Amino acid sequence: MMSRIMSSCNLCRRQLVQRSCCFIRPPPPSSSSSRGRPLSSVVDHRDCSDFRPRRIILMRHGQSMGNVDESAYVNTADWRIPLTDIGKKQAHEAGKILREKICEKDASVVFYYSPYLRTNQTLDEILPFFNEKEIVSCLEEPRISEQQIGNFQNVQQVLDAKAERSKFGRFFYRFPSGEAGLDVYNRVSSFIPTLVRDCNQYDHAGHNLDNLNIVIVTHGLALRLFLMRWFQWSVHDFEQSQNPENCELITMNKNKDVCGHAWME
Repeated sequence: MMSRIMSSCNLCRRQLVQRSCCFIRPPPPSSSSSRGRPLSSVVDHRDCSDFRPRRIILMRHGQSMGNVDESAYVNTADWRIPLTDIGKKQAHEAGKILREKICEKDASVVFYYSPYLRTNQTLDEILPFFNEKEIVSCLEEPRISEQQIGNFQNVQQVLDAKAERSKFGRFFYRFPSGEAGLDVYNRVSSFIPTLVRDCNQYDHAGHNLDNLNIVIVTHGLALRLFLMRWFQWSVHDFEQSQNPENCELITMNKNKDVCGHAWME
């Protein structure tokens, strides 16, 4: 089950909910903590339209050549690393699961995907499970791409850097020729207002947000940092989390209480 931000008539509180799978959730922070600030998802929206879709489904790409062979990055740019045959099969199976999950009458889907070849190939395996009338749009989004760790890479230097990162911490560690986790957090954070704006535009265009599903095909770290920003995890919480498996689906569902407040969990 996804982490969630709960709203009530008298207060906004944050609660992280455990779900039983290999994608590890951090422990819930104390409800008395003053750290963090409420995201727009906990603001009272009774006087304006609700921007939340029915679901936000985050998905890591299928197994790539880089996942099984670090030397793939030596002569191939990271963004051009393809899926393995296993990765394509994983993506195809994920498409079946996604189709079963998005099964409501009049359901519609918006896809966002990283520009990387492996995310494009993952999406290619998913799209045939949906017809053209169901797909509202497919949007390439560079801000949800993989963490930059350099250009053509020296395998041993990258392995050494990753070992150092394990000791230093993934969020603040900066690769010598690339990004820190914080940099990825910042660009993923800037994508969320775009997502909200797009949902508002779909609403104004006549799409029923209660039937709208957002599917984001991205990378392990970017996926976790999206959740960190949305649910206001601390850095400590993030460091206790782990990447989902290739093509694992992480589903955020919209819920409403009797007061009309809505949240994603």
